Amino acid sequence: RQEILEAAAGVFHEKGYKATSIQGIADAVGILKGSLYYYITSKEDLLFEILEDVHQQGLRNLERIEATVGTPIQRIRAFVTLHVTHNAENLVKMAVFFHDFRSLGAERRKIIVAERDLYDGHLRALIAEAQKDGGVCPDLDPKLTSIEILGMMNWIYQWYRPGGSQSTAEIAETMADFVVAGLACDPATHTP
Repeated sequence: RQEILEAAAGVFHEKGYKATSIQGIADAVGILKGSLYYYITSKEDLLFEILEDVHQQGLRNLERIEATVGTPIQRIRAFVTLHVTHNAENLVKMAVFFHDFRSLGAERRKIIVAERDLYDGHLRALIAEAQKDGGVCPDLDPKLTSIEILGMMNWIYQWYRPGGSQSTAEIAETMADFVVAGLACDPATHTP
């Protein structure tokens, strides 16, 4: 089943969900189209399972962040590092997520949106908590700030290629430094 999901993600990424046929997925796996139906009911099932897998991994990262001992700004740093690392290690699935999410039916889309909102809400809460302890400037809007941070981190699927001049860990650390520096309420660089 995992082999089918990986193959489907690859074909969705290459051709797009709408242009992908069940036959194309079967060919990528190396099985007959009829044999593929032994494992799945529909193409949308595959898309949903791929997107659900991406979200479940992300939600597990939230548990790791909650277990992190430190200030809210240190936990924001952990959030960024884990998120960027996860995205960089799952480039194909992340591309499918961002390009084909809206191809899901309404009920399945609601599930993914609820999980996305939970994830986004976690970052907003960390920003608000860091504002209370003075680590993040009070004039930043947690909602807008979290959208900006997630947008920056999520765009990695467009430009990052493994084997480049910087490792995933180096890129994650650089982005975490950038986010923390941007949030810091330092009178030398920011006047509320």
